[in-house]
Amino acid sequence: MQLHTRILIGMAAGVAVGSIANFAGIEWLKSALSAIEPVGTAFIRAITMIVIPLVVASLLVGTASLGDLRKLGRIGAKTVAYYMISTAVAVSLGLLLANLVKPGSRIDPATRDALAEQFAGEAAGKMEFASKAPSLVETLLNMIPRNPIASAANFDLLALIVFTIVFGAALSALPTARSKPVLAFFEGINDASMVIIGWVMKLAPYAVFALIAAVISKFGVDLLRSLLMYAGTVAFGLAFHTYVVLALVVRGTSGLNPLLFFRRTAPVQLVAFSTSSSNAALPISLRTAEERLGVSNSIASFVLPLGATINMNGTALYQAVAVIFISQIYGLELGIAEQATIVLTATLAAVGTAGVPSAGIITIIIVLQSIGLGTQVATGISLILGVDRILDMMRTVTNVVGDLSCCAFVGKTEGEMEVPAEE
Repeated sequence: MQLHTRILIGMAAGVAVGSIANFAGIEWLKSALSAIEPVGTAFIRAITMIVIPLVVASLLVGTASLGDLRKLGRIGAKTVAYYMISTAVAVSLGLLLANLVKPGSRIDPATRDALAEQFAGEAAGKMEFASKAPSLVETLLNMIPRNPIASAANFDLLALIVFTIVFGAALSALPTARSKPVLAFFEGINDASMVIIGWVMKLAPYAVFALIAAVISKFGVDLLRSLLMYAGTVAFGLAFHTYVVLALVVRGTSGLNPLLFFRRTAPVQLVAFSTSSSNAALPISLRTAEERLGVSNSIASFVLPLGATINMNGTALYQAVAVIFISQIYGLELGIAEQATIVLTATLAAVGTAGVPSAGIITIIIVLQSIGLGTQVATGISLILGVDRILDMMRTVTNVVGDLSCCAFVGKTEGEMEVPAEE
């Protein structure tokens, strides 16, 4: 049985068992599901453990193997342009849907105040964390690490990626005799990392069951009902962007049959959904791009680590809907200027969003503040925290599919993509 089939079975079983525990109010089953949740957490930690050595090794070897610095610049420009444009499209789609559906007009003040009170403490913590977020200038400066080792230790992927690309470019400029031993060392690290990924993925179906069942059992039905229009708007927007917009992009830019693309990237989507982490899905994305989409190692190892850091299509769309939702709850009308600010701010903020669970909440605060929502920010954030986890799972799928669609686009346009025959 293929891996993605086993993961899907684990996910379906988790939804079923978690739903029974939640709907029937079976406390002992809820406790049992909470007790096995660390199995899922251990899986996320294990797959994340290999991200730093894999990113450094694959990106460095990939960059050095490009050889021509002009080619590196061309691929980099394509990648960044693709990610920025697709993110802006996602934000615009989110704004369009939120303005059409008007999910914020469906919640009565009593429910609003009850939700705000329930999640006030968590919202305050998010606000404090967001207040320490660096400005755009600081973010750009922080991309140049003073200590690459410290960046790796702190999981600061953007700075680490910049250093690795520069170092790989420098290796490509050296004579082969000088660069070959260094590249051989990192190729060994890359190969060993792939072996570890194979080991860890054997745990995936059980980890997915533990993670999904625990989330569903804790996910209050009353809360979902109260925020149904908001959650439904986000979910529809994410599904439309992923399986319609990106499907058309895949067909138009890489010539791939979208059904084949989605079938072959199914394992990545399932891991992304269950872990809510682009970083955790990165090792699987790399293997999928090379083995199932036929993209060369040099392209995949450059495009995908960059995408896991700066491409947040799903997060940006979610932010757009959330900001309009909160504004509508308080009866605040946002004009063209404010909504244009949302597009710009959400697109730029997505670049700095960490590929870890619930990081999008932090950037929502930044976007809300950019359009002048001051006193309502903390209360607004508390309204959406209850359903954030399930929406986080969905938007991570959109993020990783966006990464893989870009990888296919760059691979095709560079002549470095040859899709394997059907299994």
